[in-house]
Amino acid sequence: MQRVFVLGSDRKPLDPCHPARARKLLKQRRAAVFRRYPFTIILKDRTAAESVTHPHRLKVDPGSKTTGLAVVQEEIHAVVWAAELCHRGDVVAAQMKARAALRRGRRHRKCRYRPARYNNRKREQGWLTPCMRSRVENVMTWVERLRRYVPVAALSLELATRKRWRTQRSAASNTNRESCTGTRFASTCWRNGAASASTVARGTSRWK
Repeated sequence: MQRVFVLGSDRKPLDPCHPARARKLLKQRRAAVFRRYPFTIILKDRTAAESVTHPHRLKVDPGSKTTGLAVVQEEIHAVVWAAELCHRGDVVAAQMKARAALRRGRRHRKCRYRPARYNNRKREQGWLTPCMRSRVENVMTWVERLRRYVPVAALSLELATRKRWRTQRSAASNTNRESCTGTRFASTCWRNGAASASTVARGTSRWK
């Protein structure tokens, strides 16, 4: 069950509470709604110095389309809040293509000449593609946002590099190549990287 984020009267984060507890505080007018999503309440009669807080860990599972976020209380190892963050990579790529098409069309219209500028741009060190930059900044925005509402003491991030994915894919492709024994079908497996075992067996018996 999703917990409700709680802030003290000094806007410092406290431990998340159960939704029933939040409803009771709101009904007694001891708290007010601070934010709709993620749902956060702010206490009127207590500060962070007057409360006991426990350390929480923010866990991030990055992905190309969706990134998973989870807040875990360290002492009891319980998930108090979780969400999926959908990225705008496809939208950013489509907008970049539309902009490029408009610029190309401008160069062929009967107006002032607009020279191509793709060859005189210098990329700074650590440059990221617009899709990747949108993804990284989206995750960073939510990490900073959650740190304002939860007493986060640690951050866990799953590292899944693209290089490792390529290595696994090339290893699987090499396995498929070694499993092909027929001369004609071996060339097919080399190009496509995959073939069914029955097809390879039929090719081996036919072309011996």
